Amino acid sequence: GCKGKGKKEGPKGNTSTSGVVVMACDASFESVMEQEIDVFEYVYPNANILSYYLDEKSCVDSLLFGNARLAVVSHELTKEQTDFLKDKRHFAKTKKIAVDAVAVIVNPENPVENLSMRDLSEILSGKIINWNDIYPSKLGKIQVVFDHNGSSVVKYMADSLLNGEKFADNVYAAESMRGVFDAVKERRNAIGLVGVSWISTDLKTSELTSEERIKTLEADDTTATTFVEGVKVLGMRRDNSTIAYKPYQAYIFDGSYPMYRPIYMINTGASGSLANGFFAFVTSFRGQKLMMSTGVLPATVHHRMVSID
Repeated sequence: GCKGKGKKEGPKGNTSTSGVVVMACDASFESVMEQEIDVFEYVYPNANILSYYLDEKSCVDSLLFGNARLAVVSHELTKEQTDFLKDKRHFAKTKKIAVDAVAVIVNPENPVENLSMRDLSEILSGKIINWNDIYPSKLGKIQVVFDHNGSSVVKYMADSLLNGEKFADNVYAAESMRGVFDAVKERRNAIGLVGVSWISTDLKTSELTSEERIKTLEADDTTATTFVEGVKVLGMRRDNSTIAYKPYQAYIFDGSYPMYRPIYMINTGASGSLANGFFAFVTSFRGQKLMMSTGVLPATVHHRMVSID
């Protein structure tokens, strides 16, 4: 899962803006953190964030037993885990950096426009196995695609929708977020579950140079309001509602979109270390504003409602 960073040679030693630090990040948040890293390393060219994109358990294990000093995951550490780190003289500082949403994507030729939470639960558990049971169509059996086993998206769906039931046999792992998109684009009967940052059209900012991306931070509004082409993003509705919402930031902000989860950054670096410097950047106004263009909802930047018609 390493993105191949580490080719730069910074100065010996480690400061808040120079040196090398290892970060273990949940793979579903890769598109968010890559932009944070890119801007930080552009501003501080002697800084080198070695980023590894893994399943959530591996991220925590890397923090506890490996050489990672930063982790980005969807939950806080347990008391036992923080105590374990204290015994190693690593003191964890944790902060919520954003709110992510789980988006549901299908092939553009799929006639379905929205699902209820019960629909999705019954698809995942195998109670609904054909698209025709939801909407008249000839798409046949439903295939559900996750990124990979053990991912935080899988855990979220199991915890919030399945209530202890097992995933159906038609649910499988594509081994990466990009694999989920490929499967949905190629198969008219597929349904994919991804983090919302992967569907924001403002991911076009990943194609900008670092200098151009920094200039976007000077704009008054960097809110993401539309989604990528090539897949259809379904609206989701609560079981007691007839109104469906797509995972736009405005609807994550007010709770209308029903599937959302926090993103936490955990820092075990010493004061004055690069881990501490990058943690401070991500949680700063500039780092938070940068997140607004990725589709997630920043934890501390005031959200501005915009038209999404």
